[in-house]
Amino acid sequence: MRNTSPTSLFSDLSQDHGVLLAEYGRVQKRCSELIQRQAAEIARLQAEQMRLRARLIARESALAFAQQDSAELAAAMPGLGPRRQLAQRVEGLLQRVQDLLRERARAQFRTPAKAVLCIGREESRELAAQSVVEWVGGSFARFKRFDAQATRADEPGLDAYLQQADLVICQTGCLSHGDYWRVQDHCRRTGKPCILLDRSDAPLAAQTIRFYEQAAR
Repeated sequence: MRNTSPTSLFSDLSQDHGVLLAEYGRVQKRCSELIQRQAAEIARLQAEQMRLRARLIARESALAFAQQDSAELAAAMPGLGPRRQLAQRVEGLLQRVQDLLRERARAQFRTPAKAVLCIGREESRELAAQSVVEWVGGSFARFKRFDAQATRADEPGLDAYLQQADLVICQTGCLSHGDYWRVQDHCRRTGKPCILLDRSDAPLAAQTIRFYEQAAR
């Protein structure tokens, strides 16, 4: 049975009072910390607001000055507005002319898709020719014979390329003697155009354009 004497009751009340005071102190400390954090956040937001307001004022001032300059320029040059519109129309017409010229250039080479076979090792020249062929809708293939003394086991690869090609371009020094005559014989038998180029000849792209011009006739 709990002791209910005055001394015992006073002791219990003192302990409860101490516990309440300790909890009150902790709550008060948390509240103080929360108030400090909120005050710091408010100060930060106020500073950010001032910076944003300053930027807005600067932009509005710049816009006002620009509008004033534009108004003064328009007043000094009454025909500025129509001139701008005319310049825009001229720019649009120039773009249209360029589009028409490109369409005309494509129409000049509007032929069935052709397959071009290039035998060589000079990639810089081949890339220019490849861009021309693909631009007009054709296909471009490369064949490289790295070993001039290649055995006959390699020959079916060249034959397969030749069968698929409509135009054959050979760069000198890139084929063995036997391969060269095989290419020439194939072109004679099939009637395919065969172009033999050395370093001093016209670029591959120019030769390819001539081929497509002949095909368009």
